[in-house]
Amino acid sequence: MQIIVFGDVHMAAESARNIPGVATADLLVVNGDLTNYGGKKEARGVLDELLALNPRLLAQFGNLDHPEINDYLEELGLNLHGQAKLIQGRLCLVGVGGSNLTPFHTPSEFAEPELHALAEEAFRQGQAYTALAEPLHGRRIPTIFISHTPPHDTLVDRLGNGMHVGSTAIRSIIEQYRPALCVTGHIHEARGIDHLGDTPVINPGMLGEGGWLRIDLKGSELETTLS
Repeated sequence: MQIIVFGDVHMAAESARNIPGVATADLLVVNGDLTNYGGKKEARGVLDELLALNPRLLAQFGNLDHPEINDYLEELGLNLHGQAKLIQGRLCLVGVGGSNLTPFHTPSEFAEPELHALAEEAFRQGQAYTALAEPLHGRRIPTIFISHTPPHDTLVDRLGNGMHVGSTAIRSIIEQYRPALCVTGHIHEARGIDHLGDTPVINPGMLGEGGWLRIDLKGSELETTLS
């Protein structure tokens, strides 16, 4: 199974055409900031272009997307925010969109307790799904955490001035549930890889700058390729 993850689209959906294998991937995952302070109309344009490339897609809103985009994704059956999805009985995705609070008062921000509650409920859903799937398939079902905002005090939440601006709640959730992988975004200049315990945390950076991540599931093991 091959999954391609990218976020921080910021209306530049056409950049996804440059991703090798984008049309044949088993799943595309869009990790927030589809628009620049946009609503349903702007999100529709982005999603129409991405779905034309590959209809196998899940997405969640970012902090620069108005909350109506979350509702629109739910209407379309594409939403990952605050929930878990079992993919082909082999992989569990857990999603949290939006961001922690920022000084800029962007459209979709959450206080840390809200982020923690959203992520915890999504992970509990995921645990229920994997508990049912594992006996049927006879193998461990890995979980990938898709979080628009990165965990605090890591290489992937650092601004250009060195300040760490990620979420303490997201960090706590990763340390508690220890997913096989966390893919994040939000902080464009913090593209890279870090680890929290055994969990790799990868920020692919902004799509328009060539940022994306390929995940290959082989058995129950994940292999990642950062563009």
